[in-house]
Amino acid sequence: MVYSTVGATKIMETRIHPSLRTVEWKDNTVVMVDQTKLPNELVYVKYTDYKDVAEAIRNLVVRGAPAIGVSGAFGLALAALGSKASGMEDFLKDMEQARKILFETRPTAVNLAWGLERIMNVARMGKDPVETRKKVIEEAKKMAEEDIEINMRMGKNGSQLFSDNDTIMTHCNAGALATVAYGTALGVIRATKESGKKIRVIATETRPVMQGSRLTAFELKHDGIDVSLIPDTAVGYSMANGLVSKVIVGADRILRTGHVYNKIGTYQVALMAKQHGIPFYVAAPLSTFDMKSTPKDVVIEQRKASEVTGVAGRKTAPDDINVINPAFDMTPPELIAGIITEAGVARPPFEESIKKLFGQGP
Repeated sequence: MVYSTVGATKIMETRIHPSLRTVEWKDNTVVMVDQTKLPNELVYVKYTDYKDVAEAIRNLVVRGAPAIGVSGAFGLALAALGSKASGMEDFLKDMEQARKILFETRPTAVNLAWGLERIMNVARMGKDPVETRKKVIEEAKKMAEEDIEINMRMGKNGSQLFSDNDTIMTHCNAGALATVAYGTALGVIRATKESGKKIRVIATETRPVMQGSRLTAFELKHDGIDVSLIPDTAVGYSMANGLVSKVIVGADRILRTGHVYNKIGTYQVALMAKQHGIPFYVAAPLSTFDMKSTPKDVVIEQRKASEVTGVAGRKTAPDDINVINPAFDMTPPELIAGIITEAGVARPPFEESIKKLFGQGP
């Protein structure tokens, strides 16, 4: 059994459904699953201050590009509620300050900037703070509902690429816990199973924060999907020994050229898949696409050394060792077989097919 803690109350839950809400708006409060506590316990945390939401994003209480996009929107909704401004000029100053603080938490994931800007656009159109607060909250709640619908459409589009008896490798966590619910890459896996196909999953542990072992394996096991966990160093072994049919991952940013930014280690998984002739797919909503930047424009988040120098509070490295700990890497388009979205599947050449997804192509 899994215990969830809400305030001082413990609630027993017998299983986790794929529609588990990772982040939710309840009674003018943001409620999140604390993903740092998984898989040992299912704990819900509540926030009424946008600065606490920012810390939750920074410290991986909530993570996954779609989830932090909606979390950022909810953070701005809390900022709107907390603003004491009586006029729109001061209200917008309060909102802009909150937007800046929230944005700086995870600069690589484009969904965060997208979610914040969508809410700011609503705020900027407001005539008075009272009505604008209501509209901001409604827009943030709408974004959460849209995320679930988008993921289910994406899942249906992607499920057609997978066959009966496929063994699918995935890296990091792009499941219900990375979104509001259902998931991107794991949403495709769920939809494939729901279509009646028998599938198996190989999940990488995904060091250093272990999102694969803590989150992906946890989700799939509870959803009754056949999953095996491997160390990150066994990706090549698994592929060379014919254990993998296809690969699917999520994304934190996708450029118009098809360059994909995802959890560190994705690039080497894609390289090995190419070497072994295994199709490598990416699943992400259109909100993850950055149609303006080039690879040289993208800032890769560098995370704290302690994530690498120890495990679960136990030191595993010598004192004062230099550490390089990037959160993401870039997978070039030539390694990618297709990018699955709610609007369809983009295929190489990506610059043309991505434009079509956005209705910009011929």
